[in-house]
Amino acid sequence: MQKRYVVRLSAEERERLQGVLSRKRGSRFSRTRAWIYLKADEGPEGPGWTDARIAEAFDVSPRNVSRAREQLVEEGLEASLKKKSNPRPERRRLDGAKEARLIALACGPSPEGYARWTLKLLADRMVELEVDLEELSYETVRRTLKKTS
Repeated sequence: MQKRYVVRLSAEERERLQGVLSRKRGSRFSRTRAWIYLKADEGPEGPGWTDARIAEAFDVSPRNVSRAREQLVEEGLEASLKKKSNPRPERRRLDGAKEARLIALACGPSPEGYARWTLKLLADRMVELEVDLEELSYETVRRTLKKTS
């Protein structure tokens, strides 16, 4: 099967990748990508390794190698050496006022018939007290209380 995204590096790009590898500092992601690109280079000075051989040599999956080649061809060298940020940041279920209410509730007396608050009890009680919360996971309660301890 013929490769769809063929890597052919110029002398300047090879030099840039060698510079990434020669520096002491740098992320593992960019260093691994640099190795992948240098070994996948099918130009006149490149070794032209197969995806399987690159994957075995650098302990990554063959799919990771093919995605790296695709990104290099589509977006260019600089963009492919940097990790993309998460496009969907975590949405907060509780704002500051609701977190304060949860902490106050957890620090208060436990409900009748219970020795202490459980995460599920706290989540259920918050839903009862708040008008705009239809549901609240006990995991959200746990994360909120963990970061405020």
